[in-house]
Amino acid sequence: MSHYFEDMPVGFSFETESATLTREAIVGFAKDWDPQPFHLDEKAAEQSHFGKLIASGWHTLLTAFNLAMQAGVWDESSMGASGMDEVRWLQPARPGDEIHVTAEVIEATRSASRPTFGRVRFRYAVIRQDGEVIASYIGNHLIKARTSG
Repeated sequence: MSHYFEDMPVGFSFETESATLTREAIVGFAKDWDPQPFHLDEKAAEQSHFGKLIASGWHTLLTAFNLAMQAGVWDESSMGASGMDEVRWLQPARPGDEIHVTAEVIEATRSASRPTFGRVRFRYAVIRQDGEVIASYIGNHLIKARTSG
């Protein structure tokens, strides 16, 4: 069930299902979007400071975004976004890692010039199966309001 601006006050939170990052998905994404050797080839990754094949940080964030979208919280009320803040890749994701996302509203402001929507800032944490936060970011969403004020 999609929520609207009025349903997302500061402190509102949700958690997503999980997704597993496979070797095939990691390498496939890297071939198209981030062809650095440590994303493409195990032997090259072994020679890097990572020591093993890792997912592109962009792959990790896009997987997290997709999980948030699939949660159905803002999928129907979304009017896009005005950007991301404080993007951090804290630990690499590796083949076989299962990740999920927690999200919490840290700011919600109705638009003064267009009161049919509001700006909602979510702090997202991307969490690996061992409970470690491996990435985080703030998403600046534009969300439809149920009423105009």
